Amino acid sequence: MRRRARGVLACLLVAEMIAAREASLGEQLRDLFRRVGREFWPVRLNLPLPDEAQAGLPTRLREDFETFAGRRVVKIDRTDGCRLSFDDGSWILMRSSGTEPVARIYTESTSAAESGKLAEDARAWIVQ
Repeated sequence: MRRRARGVLACLLVAEMIAAREASLGEQLRDLFRRVGREFWPVRLNLPLPDEAQAGLPTRLREDFETFAGRRVVKIDRTDGCRLSFDDGSWILMRSSGTEPVARIYTESTSAAESGKLAEDARAWIVQ
């Protein structure tokens, strides 16, 4: 199926979901969070880096972390960069872009504000 057709199909499925459930997307998202027991708010940040910082990032991402920005690290996954999982269920993934001179930072936590704070903590760690 062509990309454009998949996009149209996805939009039609969302429209059908809104009509069939008689609830807005926001209401359905809140219901989903209620059913799974918590909220999940992702953030993605592209951090432009000078060449020397970009070159040194892979080495820095191999560091061992017991804590990060005051949070206890419970798991480290280095499959694609460095993903730090914390004891409260939140996480940060930091990695080099590979195609641009930027670091990519992804976070997820229980609120948009907390996800943003995690992204800022990661940004501060990378540029130090």
